[in-house]
Amino acid sequence: MNSPLDTSAPEQISLCDLTGSVALNNPTSMPKAAGFLWNDKLLLQMNSRGFAVAQFMQPEPAKYAHAPVLEAKTFIQPEHHYFTHHPGRFFYIRDNKTGEIFSLPYEPVKHPEQTFTFICHSDRFEWHSECLGLNVTLRAHLTPGEVCEFWKITVNNVSGDSRSISVFAYCPVGYMSWMNQSAAFSDALNGVVCHSITPYQKVEDYFKNKHLNDLTYLVTDADITGWETRQVAFEGEGGLHAPSALTSAKLANGASHYDMPTAVLQCDKNLAPNEQHTLRFMFGPAQDEAEIARLTSSYLADASDFEDSLIANTNAMDLSVYGWQQSTSDHQFDHFVNHWLKRQMHYHGDVNRLSTDPQTRNYLQDAMGMIYLKPNVARKAFITAISQQLISGAMPDGILLHESAELKYINQVPHTDHNIWLPVVLSAYFSETADYSLLDEQLPYQDSDACAPVKAHICQAMDYLWQARDERGLHYINQGDWCDPMNMVGYKGKGVSVWLTLATSVAMSMWAEILERTGSITLAKQYKTQADCCNQAVNKHCWDGDWFARGITDDGNLFGISADSEGKIFLNPQSWAMLANAISPEQKAKIMAAINEHLVTPFGTAMLAPAFTKMREDIGRVTQKFPGTAENGSVYNHAAAFYIYALYQHGEGEEAYRQLKMMIPDLDDAYLKRGQLPIFIPNYFRGAFHQYTEVAGRSSQLFNTGTCAWIARSLLEGLFGLKGTTSGLTISPQLPKHLTNIAIVRYFRGAILNIKIRKVAGLEKKTITVNGQPTGTPGLVMIESGNSYEIDVAIPEA
Repeated sequence: MNSPLDTSAPEQISLCDLTGSVALNNPTSMPKAAGFLWNDKLLLQMNSRGFAVAQFMQPEPAKYAHAPVLEAKTFIQPEHHYFTHHPGRFFYIRDNKTGEIFSLPYEPVKHPEQTFTFICHSDRFEWHSECLGLNVTLRAHLTPGEVCEFWKITVNNVSGDSRSISVFAYCPVGYMSWMNQSAAFSDALNGVVCHSITPYQKVEDYFKNKHLNDLTYLVTDADITGWETRQVAFEGEGGLHAPSALTSAKLANGASHYDMPTAVLQCDKNLAPNEQHTLRFMFGPAQDEAEIARLTSSYLADASDFEDSLIANTNAMDLSVYGWQQSTSDHQFDHFVNHWLKRQMHYHGDVNRLSTDPQTRNYLQDAMGMIYLKPNVARKAFITAISQQLISGAMPDGILLHESAELKYINQVPHTDHNIWLPVVLSAYFSETADYSLLDEQLPYQDSDACAPVKAHICQAMDYLWQARDERGLHYINQGDWCDPMNMVGYKGKGVSVWLTLATSVAMSMWAEILERTGSITLAKQYKTQADCCNQAVNKHCWDGDWFARGITDDGNLFGISADSEGKIFLNPQSWAMLANAISPEQKAKIMAAINEHLVTPFGTAMLAPAFTKMREDIGRVTQKFPGTAENGSVYNHAAAFYIYALYQHGEGEEAYRQLKMMIPDLDDAYLKRGQLPIFIPNYFRGAFHQYTEVAGRSSQLFNTGTCAWIARSLLEGLFGLKGTTSGLTISPQLPKHLTNIAIVRYFRGAILNIKIRKVAGLEKKTITVNGQPTGTPGLVMIESGNSYEIDVAIPEA
């Protein structure tokens, strides 16, 4: 289903066509704007100006283009900073008569007369530029199964005169290794190969490292007239905006002997008026030159093979027949949801953020997103996660995805929330699939030879949570719950989390509902009773008069309360109190008013306020983060998504939609303030609106986030009101006032549901017809796989 596109967007950003493409038409209005591509082995994030962050799996994440200094291994950073020698993919073009140069995508030359368009497609990047009488198109894509970047540049002479030009493909490789690094041109491969040896000192690491992809290559199908492999020789005294090497007719054909390696290839061409020429390049890592030769033979020997690699990638990225497609009067919102939200959900569930030990909470929530796209993939993920549960009932801090993977970084720090996500995500899975056979799957434990059905595993997970409470009935936080850097609230063994206590209530209630549906009534009553106990404990000890506190420290201090000058209110306890049904109508009204007063900003709802400006040793690392970034008072979209979902669960559809539109705004000046293209939901926008107004709203540019799965669940269960039951689907939409008619194509349990929802003036109650016949029920029952259903839903006009 395609919607007409809004043509009123400002000139800096535009929606290109009905396939989901977004264009940026100014390289300086949003200098950090970026997109990302991936396959099962490689992730490439490209800045619109040409800088890149890329990593591949071998099997742990690794890089093949580096900074010019020794880098610490770490995850992709929010608000990533770019600098002159940051890794990138650049193409210089020189007029050989005048010596003038410009570059694509935009860096490093930044020619003032150069036109610019950067287009993000779901399957590729494109740049279109015109300068010095040359019209140039640059394209980059990946292809399934290959750790390789595919680049194509087409130069068209539109000057009206014959031209002599040189194209220089420049891929800085950076500081590969302090042990051993070099680079040289290979005639056999028609490109530059950079060699290195991964540094090590332990003998046993040699046997691990000997199989690593320590080569980086740049190869082409074009005729090469020169090359350079030494960064310093290429740059010379001119700098990267005007490299000294480009003042000579030919590159020096230098070899790098422990110098900083780089890969530069020169291709010369004479172009008649209106003649165009295309060059193709491949850039990536390899274990040996035989692997490079295979790739060259497979994709560069024939131009059609190169183009077929894009077609294969396009097919792999086609999500049009998964999940749903929506059409409303809010065309820009439809455009984002139909194309980009599903793509981001697929990325998370497809490659697990390109990690070998994703945090358990992330792994499960990312799998929740796949429920709506590829339920079978989600099912496998749940089995993988549950199989790593400990016999005690505890879930580990990370899920190991291959036999040699180890828990790293944050997964070495004990957190207490991982168990709650099991019933939370499984409730979505069963609503979508009614596949209750999963509960009977016999699965092992990580630390025992015993096996038990999934149902028993989840019960053990809930029982473990029930035991991890203090004398007040509040849950211990240890070194963090969902908020990783809240690491000093309970490290002495006494601090508790209000959010986790409420989340436990939600998890137990959801689990009780699942048990009821499968006939385990007695067990269901037990967990409902325990959920009620959690709610009572929070209300007794942690209600501050207008909102709930965030926790109680090891020293017995209640925090996240009105008496605090910083961090006086946190969003998560309020959202999850709503989800847990732990509140009265009066409390709900106070909570929503407090959120609007203290947390809502023009760029979304902040995670806490006011942001901390100094360390609180009884709370932890979160208070050391810069105010308004990450968990310290940013508009942390994952937390905001919990609130949106909670609003829908409480019938607050108008406010929920308003919150959605703050997170995913129209193409107006707000996007220029955020500095991000509307092609993904970032993990945060800058908060601390009243403390640092001038930078509030700035995007982190980081696309790793659990937000998108919760937004999908909010849309489907909340806005559209489509929630699966054991036998079918209930339909209870919550349309905001300005949306009067919507249409959804919903792919559900093997059937296609064509649903139209319309508001009717004077109608007293909702009516539903299926294939022209009134149902007399709140939804659809007896859905048969392979069938199509025409569903008309009329609701009263509010």
